[in-house]
Amino acid sequence: MSTHIRVRAGAIIIKDDLILLTEYNDPIRGIVYDLPAGGVEPNESISEAVKRESMEEACINVEVGPLAFVYEYVPHLNNNKYGKTHTLVMMFECVIKQGSFPKLPENPDPNQTGVKWIPLAELEKIELYANIQNQLKNYTLDKRNIKVIEEHTMQRSANL
Repeated sequence: MSTHIRVRAGAIIIKDDLILLTEYNDPIRGIVYDLPAGGVEPNESISEAVKRESMEEACINVEVGPLAFVYEYVPHLNNNKYGKTHTLVMMFECVIKQGSFPKLPENPDPNQTGVKWIPLAELEKIELYANIQNQLKNYTLDKRNIKVIEEHTMQRSANL
C-alpha cells in the first residue's frame, strides 16, 4: 500500500559551531550536502529511523533529542523540483554517543562522497539538498524544541 505523503526523519548534530552533514555528488547539481536523514520504514518509529539513518549515512550512534523543526516539500507548489513525492521531514536535535565517530560508510549510497563537519558560519557557501541554511542557523540561535509524544511510552490509564 502506498501513501500520498512520504515521512522522513533526520538528525541535526551541532558541536562547537559545526554541523554534521553528509556530502553527495549529484549528477545534475554537483556537490550537495544534507543532514543524515531518510524514509521511515514500516514498523519503525520515527526515533528509530533517525538512529538507523545516522548509522547508515554517517556511521554514528546518536541520542535522539526533541523535534527541532518540520520541513514539508509539496511537489505542485515547487514545480516538482525534487520529484513528485509529497514529503514531510521531521528533524531532531541529536547528540553523538560517546565512542562513536562520523565517517563515510563502507557501502555508501552510490552518490555519497563524504561525511563532513561544516562551520555554521559557512552554510550559505554550500548547497544543501533542501535550501534550509537560514532555518538551521536560526535554530542554533533560538532553539524552540517540540516534544514528540510516542503512544507506546505513555502509562496506561487505570480505567483501561
